[in-house]
Amino acid sequence: MQLATEEQLAHNAASTWIAAKNQTAAVLKTPEELANIVSRFASSDGWLDRVRLRTEDRWYERLYHGPDYDIWAISWMPGQSTGFHDHGRSAGAFVVATGILEEHRPGDQSMAIPPGNARAFGPEYAHDVRNASLAPAVSIHAYSPPLNEMNEYELDGTQLVPRKHTSERAEMLHQQWRAQRPNPANPAGALSIEQTLAAARARLRRLSPEDAYGVVAKTGATLVDIRPESQRAIEGRIPGALIVERNVLEWRFDPASSARLPFVTDHELQVIVFCSEGYTSSLAAAALQSLGLWRATDIVGGFHAWRATDLPIVPPN
Repeated sequence: MQLATEEQLAHNAASTWIAAKNQTAAVLKTPEELANIVSRFASSDGWLDRVRLRTEDRWYERLYHGPDYDIWAISWMPGQSTGFHDHGRSAGAFVVATGILEEHRPGDQSMAIPPGNARAFGPEYAHDVRNASLAPAVSIHAYSPPLNEMNEYELDGTQLVPRKHTSERAEMLHQQWRAQRPNPANPAGALSIEQTLAAARARLRRLSPEDAYGVVAKTGATLVDIRPESQRAIEGRIPGALIVERNVLEWRFDPASSARLPFVTDHELQVIVFCSEGYTSSLAAAALQSLGLWRATDIVGGFHAWRATDLPIVPPN
């Protein structure tokens, strides 16, 4: 079936919409108007067949781009999230078409967003949206003026701190999900380990050793040592850390696995993994998020960074 054009998609959302070619000047939309637009668009025909599901990252596509607003469709597999971000000077709104999403804001309780409930916000509004359920979700988003800026943040306690680097999510402004240059030496679509690591870390709210120590003491989060026995014997260990080596990690922490640990009963468990230097642990934490443990993360710098900050350790034999 031939895909609908942008003009057809916009027309299907509401007969009162004004096509860009008939506008003489762009009048920016209010958040309330954008909420109405995404709600009407989500209930229209002609866009759902364009949606794709990707396990490695979120899929999205800009479906309409006018002078005053644009419209995006995004799909979410379990565990996928945006991380904390804003939309620059653009106001916005989104509505869940299928599935359930969660919105997180610093200092506030997370909010479950079922289908049909539009969320609207003004410029410079920062949040983290994620699929914490066990089923895929699809959402429709609109921004006015059309989205051309995203700023990303790390959560430090209850404060947001600008990220020092741009993740893959910012590449949506270039209408590509993965910003990679073809490498003739690699198969088409293959990712380097650096790209794979960057994609994994873009999903995480990584913790410094001091923050991890505080979270474990305050909330009882599960600190997990994934290093092999040979490394633990040479480097030492962290007292109280649960030892689950990397090759069995997913089986021990999947609530649906027959080999799970006894206390792993739901997907709300907060798991903080660490390795020697904080590389393998990022891939491991992202793997746990893919299993639905949306709070999983790792320690920046791993055991070496923990030891360097004079936090408690058990020295090697």
